[in-house]
Amino acid sequence: MPSERLSVVVTRRLPEVVETRLKELFDAELREDDAPMSRDDIGAAMRRADVLVPTVTDQVDAGLIGQAGDRLKLIACFGAGIDNIDVATARQRGILVSNTPDVVTDDTADMVLALILSVTRKIPEGLSVMQAGSWQGWAPTAFLGGRVAGRRLGILGMGRIGQAVARRAQAFGMQIHYHNRKRLRPEVEEQLEATYWESLDQMVSRMDVVSVNCPHTPSTFHLMNARRLKLMKPDAVIVNTSRGEVIDENALTRMLRAGELGGAGLDVYEHGFKVNPRLREMPNVVLLPHMGSATQEGRVEMGEKVIINIKTYQDGHRPPDLIVPSML
Repeated sequence: MPSERLSVVVTRRLPEVVETRLKELFDAELREDDAPMSRDDIGAAMRRADVLVPTVTDQVDAGLIGQAGDRLKLIACFGAGIDNIDVATARQRGILVSNTPDVVTDDTADMVLALILSVTRKIPEGLSVMQAGSWQGWAPTAFLGGRVAGRRLGILGMGRIGQAVARRAQAFGMQIHYHNRKRLRPEVEEQLEATYWESLDQMVSRMDVVSVNCPHTPSTFHLMNARRLKLMKPDAVIVNTSRGEVIDENALTRMLRAGELGGAGLDVYEHGFKVNPRLREMPNVVLLPHMGSATQEGRVEMGEKVIINIKTYQDGHRPPDLIVPSML
C-alpha cells in the first residue's frame, strides 16, 4: 500500500466524533449538509477516491461501479445492509466491499417490541388525543388494546436480530415461533423456547404477530405477498424493521383498509421514503422513518467499524468485515 494518506469520500453526515477521527487518519472529504449525494456526485467521488463510504440509501450499482477510477479499491459501507451495492461487479473490478454488521442488533430488536406494543396497545391513538388536548379523562372502554402475553409471535428470519427479538418477546410472555432458511441448533431453540416451521405458509396462518427480520434478496422480494398476507388471521399484526421490499406494500395496504388485518408497525417501506399515503390514514398502523437502528451509541459503533475496515485495508490486511461471495 502507498504510504500517503488514503483519499476517503463520505456520502452523508456521520456522528461528529466519527467524522473527526476520519479526518485525523485519512484525507477525508466530509459532507457540509445531510442531503444525499446525487448519483453524478457519487460517480465523481468514485473516480477520484481510494475509498468510498456510502450509506444504505446510496445505490451503488453496476453502472456507477463501471465509472470508478483506478484508485478506488474499497467501498466501506456505513451500515449492515449491502443490497444497495452490486458486490459482484465491484469484486470483478478488484474493489473490496465491507459493511458494519453486529452493531444494531439490540437497537433494532428493541424497536420491534416498541412497534408490537404500539400497535397492540393503541399508543399512537392515545398520543394523538393528548397532543390535541382533547382528553376528557379515564374511561373504562377507551383505547382498549390487547395483552401481548400469550400471543404467538412468528419471526421471519432468525438471525442475530431475530434471536434478539425472541429473547425480548420471551420476557413479555409471548410464544416464539420462527421460519428460517436453516433451522437453529437444538440448544438455541431450547433456550429461546422457539418452535420451528419449515413451511412459512403454515406459520403465518397461525400467528398473532409476525415480525419480518430477514434481509432483502431476490428470494425474499415480496416474500409476504398478497396470497401469504391473506393467510394471516384477520386480527393479526405484522411488523417490519428489516427491508420494505419483503412485503407487498400495496397488498398490505388493501388488506388493512378492508379490515382483513389487525394492524401493522412499519419502519421500512418498499419504495424507500415514498410511503403509500393511504397507510398514514389508518389508526391501526404505526409508521416510523427508518429509525430502528437510530441510537447515538449504534451510529458511533458503526462509524468505528468503518474506520477499522479502512485502516486495516490501509495497513495491507483484509478488512475484518469484508463481504465475500459466500455471504450473498
